[in-house]
Amino acid sequence: MIDQERVNRDYPSDVQVIYLGTKEIILIGTAHISKDSVDLVRRVIKNETPDCVCVELDDKRYETLSRKKRWESLDLKKIIRKKQLSTLLFNLMLASYQKKLGNQLGVLPGTELLVAVRTAEENRISIALCDRDVRVTLRRAWHATSFFKKSYLIASLFAGLFDRTEITEEKLNELKKTDLLSELMMELGKALPELKRVLIDERDTFLSERIKKAEGKRIVAVVGAGHIVGIKKALLEDRNAQMEEISAIPPVSSIWKVLGWSVPAIIFASLGVIALQKGYEIAGENIIYWILANGIPSSIGAMVALAHPFTIVSAFAAAPVTSLTPVIGAGYVTAFVQVLVRPPVVREFETVLEDMSTLTGWWKNKLLKVFLAFLLPGLGSMIGSCIGGYEIISNLF
Repeated sequence: MIDQERVNRDYPSDVQVIYLGTKEIILIGTAHISKDSVDLVRRVIKNETPDCVCVELDDKRYETLSRKKRWESLDLKKIIRKKQLSTLLFNLMLASYQKKLGNQLGVLPGTELLVAVRTAEENRISIALCDRDVRVTLRRAWHATSFFKKSYLIASLFAGLFDRTEITEEKLNELKKTDLLSELMMELGKALPELKRVLIDERDTFLSERIKKAEGKRIVAVVGAGHIVGIKKALLEDRNAQMEEISAIPPVSSIWKVLGWSVPAIIFASLGVIALQKGYEIAGENIIYWILANGIPSSIGAMVALAHPFTIVSAFAAAPVTSLTPVIGAGYVTAFVQVLVRPPVVREFETVLEDMSTLTGWWKNKLLKVFLAFLLPGLGSMIGSCIGGYEIISNLF
């Protein structure tokens, strides 16, 4: 049953108490950039002296939050080889937006989660990292979102980076109210239902099942305020059977694999038909057109990124080839070359979150320039493929 009244406890409404048999679960709903949340987490843990403290973190996010010099061990070349550059960029954009809000309020994002862990350690209380692996969450969210909604999401994130709107502690307290957050979650569900299902609903299930399995009879769980309603509901249900499914990264659809290889197949087939019908000289002219149509826009993209001359040359050389295979894109080649010839220094890793919130920062910071050398030549190659493909196919008729 749920105890709506906080019996003998002088806590705000951010704290909810749930009883499951002999187990008492004290949920603390926090805003990840609120001083009040930091103080509340510390106070509740000290007052309750629970058997275990559960936090809305996975191993990867905990390591990122707790290691101040984490950037020094980041291997960009390895990230590019594993084709995880877009995931890193997405994470940095989210972190930059949260840090900007945190700077306005004088507290770093996720501080209350670290405080929960440290307070538990100081009082020799067991700790459980209860969130799903962030890489699984991001991959599932990306897989579940349509192409057009991906574009909308990326555009919204970029717009958020340059937003200068000030947020006050009073406004943050409004956002923490359960009824308002429920309304916000409903709005998210209407606009991006697939994203809400992965980021909110699935994680509500995952967090609740991990909280249930935490050791001890009295548990304090520190989670984002937006999860409180969903977790309260999930705790009263048996959702263990869903854990395997929501913990897996969905495979790439066979349709996308077919579509990925269909482009080079159509281009090669068209060139073959042109050679047979109009001669090898005309086919050769079409090949040259394909090379120029791909190489020039891609190299222009590298120039706009102010990339190294070697990167610009690699864009021209790689785009015509990578456009004929779905295995690797031109952007990954140019990003790898840019890292080799102009590797970012530690200072630029440390200032990247501030630099990416200004337009000039993207061109001054060498790490952000790697992302520009990834995005812009890739975009140029995509445009060139459309132009070159249209020209070749039109020459069939």
